[in-house]
Amino acid sequence: MTEARPPLVFIVTGEPSGDLLGGRLMAALREATEGQVRFVGIGGESMAEQGLDSLVDLSELAVMGFLEVLPKARRILGIVRDTADEIARLKPDVVVTVDSWGFTGRLHKAIRKRGLPVAQVHYVAPMVWAWKEKRAKSVAERVDHLMCLLPNEPPYFERHGLDCTHVGHSIIESGADAGDGDAFRAAHGIPAGAPLLCVLPGSRRVEVSRLLPEFRGAVERLAADRPGLRVAIPTVATVAADVEAAVADWPVPVTVVRGQRARYDAFAACDGAMAASGTVALELAMAGVPHLVAYRVSPLSAWLFRRLTTVRYVNLVNLTLDRPVVPEILQEACTAERLASETARLLDDTSVRACQREGFAEALEQFKGGAGSPSAKAAAVVLQAMSASRTY
Repeated sequence: MTEARPPLVFIVTGEPSGDLLGGRLMAALREATEGQVRFVGIGGESMAEQGLDSLVDLSELAVMGFLEVLPKARRILGIVRDTADEIARLKPDVVVTVDSWGFTGRLHKAIRKRGLPVAQVHYVAPMVWAWKEKRAKSVAERVDHLMCLLPNEPPYFERHGLDCTHVGHSIIESGADAGDGDAFRAAHGIPAGAPLLCVLPGSRRVEVSRLLPEFRGAVERLAADRPGLRVAIPTVATVAADVEAAVADWPVPVTVVRGQRARYDAFAACDGAMAASGTVALELAMAGVPHLVAYRVSPLSAWLFRRLTTVRYVNLVNLTLDRPVVPEILQEACTAERLASETARLLDDTSVRACQREGFAEALEQFKGGAGSPSAKAAAVVLQAMSASRTY
């Protein structure tokens, strides 16, 4: 009798933040199945560490903004088609997509259109409460189960007949609060008393190109009042070369590091941070680092965003608490002068720092999603989705 092969999970994300979630989910699936699981799909560094040989370089998909997507639209649609072809050929036990609904939603639509008999699970609910709610119906039509990070999200989709599970946000199991600041300073020759600022310009090239010049100007202004100021820039493979080239002539010593461990050590070592809006801001909150978020897209993309959304904030801590705990420096306001002014408050005003940290703790409590780790709960959902077509 032929021994049954371990189940095959086709797992896909389209951006570095989804790669982190995907990597943790893969690790949880390995633990839950005692290693008896196989993976194929699209991911980045974190998913590669769990054994994924990505079908596509993640940098081809890491695009943000309405207009910014247009030059890559043909290539992205080609990747959707090729990925659907692979799913049809490999016949996986389940397709799991992580975040990046603009890309992964198209993949689910292609799978449905082809009538492929495979369970489809999506991880990270699209923010339909920020956009037109009819988007929830299209999600329900394309996937079989939705794993939500926040407790307020399931009702938006359940009213359209979609099975949902609130699993919590895996940021709470990231280890972002367990960095070694002393070791980071020692390893990079940063004196214990020297002011250290973390600068995080994003994981997409367009983010880096738009934010780093303003971050540089802000650092120059901050350094004028802070002798010995140092900067640490944790980055990722998709933009590391761009970042290193851009900071070569900065007016203060800059330490560029890669990898999750080095990033969390930098957080523990620093006094504050300027960051591109995104998942990294949640890591900073987890680490208790006072910070602001900044973002710039094309003027037309910004206009469309303002027309089509109903939210007052872009930062998830602010959205969760419905108040501005983290300063958001966006679009026209994102200037070196404004960034320097806001960052100076975060570095110098103890009451501002304390208020932020209180807000972080309050928001993170809502991210937990009850007992058990978010990744373990997400893995249980995936295994349950597979059980309809395969017995373990």
